[in-house]
Amino acid sequence: MSKTKSFPISQTTVVEAYKRVKDKKGAGGVDQVDFEKFDKDLKNNLYKIWNRMSAGTYFPPPVKAVPIPKKNGGTRILGIPTIGDRIAQMVVKLSFEPKAEPYFHEDSYGYRPNKSALDAIEVTRKRCWQKDWVLEFDIKGLFDNIDHEILMKLVKRHTQCPMEILYIRRWLKAPIQQPDGTIEPRDKGVPQGGVISPLLANLFLHYVFDDWMNRTFEQNPWCRYADDAIIHCQTQKQAEFIKDKLDKRLQSAGLELHPEKTKIVYCKDSNRKETRHTMQFAFLGYTFKPRKAKGKNGKEFTSFLPAISQKAKQAIMQTVHDWHLLWMTNKSLKDIAEKYNPVIRGWLNYYGKYGKRELADTLKHINMHLCYWFRRKYKTYRNRREVSRTNDGRNCEKRTTVVRPLGGRDMKTL
Repeated sequence: MSKTKSFPISQTTVVEAYKRVKDKKGAGGVDQVDFEKFDKDLKNNLYKIWNRMSAGTYFPPPVKAVPIPKKNGGTRILGIPTIGDRIAQMVVKLSFEPKAEPYFHEDSYGYRPNKSALDAIEVTRKRCWQKDWVLEFDIKGLFDNIDHEILMKLVKRHTQCPMEILYIRRWLKAPIQQPDGTIEPRDKGVPQGGVISPLLANLFLHYVFDDWMNRTFEQNPWCRYADDAIIHCQTQKQAEFIKDKLDKRLQSAGLELHPEKTKIVYCKDSNRKETRHTMQFAFLGYTFKPRKAKGKNGKEFTSFLPAISQKAKQAIMQTVHDWHLLWMTNKSLKDIAEKYNPVIRGWLNYYGKYGKRELADTLKHINMHLCYWFRRKYKTYRNRREVSRTNDGRNCEKRTTVVRPLGGRDMKTL
């Protein structure tokens, strides 16, 4: 490494950053360079990133604006950096994250090492049994509205490294290129799609919400996953008071509560007899509401429990529909299993953790599409019942059962 370099960045770090970025895949940015093109001149491309970052002469290109449809209508804009810029961001993240991460609260779960959305669901499930009320809230446009000057002050609390400070500031100021090619400057927010953006958002909310919540309402447990959070309260009056204080706190930092996704919920169970208008909330793809449960003695009772939300069910069904299995009769059962097994396992592993019975309709929907594919490929099967019985080892793709390669169970079980 040259002694004239401004910043001591090792080439090994750049290679490690490249590996982590490639593991997550993703499309190219404004330069339209994908991983296939990038890898054709990999050594030279990585050298350029290292050389410019080390010299302090690296300037990020504009991020590519990609509109993504929202589940509840409308669109949100993802800011997609180029592959080279994602690698550069990962270099800084690898350096900065260990300095900030130890300060984050244990109840902050989003985009953090060794923490997951299911961890957040589990702790929320238990706390709903302990407190009667929940304040569920969402921060409107978090990534688009983070104040740059406040954020940079917070960054400097955790690092005095000139390299980290320089490049984080440059990424905050990087313009965004709209789909029509126009370039727009950015004076607030972080691109929702950048490698370092989730870390910066967590840092911002750590001081705006997490740390403030612990100091101001230390008796009220909470759980936050990025901009989506839950606060457990003893009474409705307490929940309304905290909501008012939280609204003012966020406004002081240039943020606001999402009016449609913020509500106060009564966690009704067998020990809570009141009847309220709002007795359910959605969090990370799960709906929490009163559900029937069985105790160790076999007696039924009402508990406040999570299970897959209706929106998540609809999203899965739409995804399966978009696979267009009916047009894949040229594929073998093994081909289909290899292609969709990872996706289905992911759904089962996440949404099957709690409230497994609620998954039944979704799994039946998957089976239905597989049956249609089977009947279209093998004309001798006239209806779904005959397909469901196809588990006898005869010679039709060796008569392999339709669902066993996908989920490990036969169709009657699902």
